[in-house]
Amino acid sequence: MASKADVLLADTQLKVTQAQAIDVGVQRAQFEHAIASLVGKPASVFSIPFAPLTLAPPSIPPGIPSELLERRPDIAAAERRVAAANAQIGVAVAAYYPTVTLIASGGFQSSSLSKWLTWPSRFWSVGPGVSETLYDGGLRRGQTAAARAAYDGTVASYRQTVLTGFQEVEDNLAALRILGEEATAQDEAVKAAKQSLAVALNQYKAGTINYLAVIVIQAALLNNETTAVNILGRRMTAATLLIKALGGGWDVSSLPSAKDLGLKVKQSQTTESEPSASSP
Repeated sequence: MASKADVLLADTQLKVTQAQAIDVGVQRAQFEHAIASLVGKPASVFSIPFAPLTLAPPSIPPGIPSELLERRPDIAAAERRVAAANAQIGVAVAAYYPTVTLIASGGFQSSSLSKWLTWPSRFWSVGPGVSETLYDGGLRRGQTAAARAAYDGTVASYRQTVLTGFQEVEDNLAALRILGEEATAQDEAVKAAKQSLAVALNQYKAGTINYLAVIVIQAALLNNETTAVNILGRRMTAATLLIKALGGGWDVSSLPSAKDLGLKVKQSQTTESEPSASSP
């Protein structure tokens, strides 16, 4: 036996839940289209079948080597900019020193046209040439100071880039740790809500409570399950951001070996030395 109000309330709860499930479909379609773009396929011909999410976030080892951050493109680019700025200081300082050139000349010389190519008419000379700017109005000093200031700026930028990388790693490590603890507590809440719903259904079947109490507990269970799924999604996102912050993973075996780096450098030099297709 139940009143019409209980039936209408249960029907309302059902329709609200169905609307929430349809709304999730919008987010799923957007994520599916994003994955299609990542794999290089048109979104209209790409689809992922529905399946329950049974994966757990990857476990993070306790000791993550900081050398992994060297693989980050922004840190590597900042380090190369520092090296380039340091080289510019050497160029500016080199302007203080004189320029020494070695000059050599040779040939034949004669006042008579008939003797131009005879052996006694030959001449040659070899000697150094030195040139230096005696006064430049402080130009070289200013250029050197500008190069040192540019170097200091690139060093500060490099330091800030490295600190930002460490911050991103620490943020996501903390997020994974805290969200893991939150997920454990939320799983206990879901388990308790399921037990409470089972007890309420038994009481309803026995006629000791009305269906309104069952609907309230069902809504609480649904909210707890939704929260648990959201926490799992946040943990997955934090794990992905940690992989990105570390430049591709957290295992030291992921670092390229010296042999791999040498091979990449050799391939790059070979590519640069090859003439382009439009060269004559």
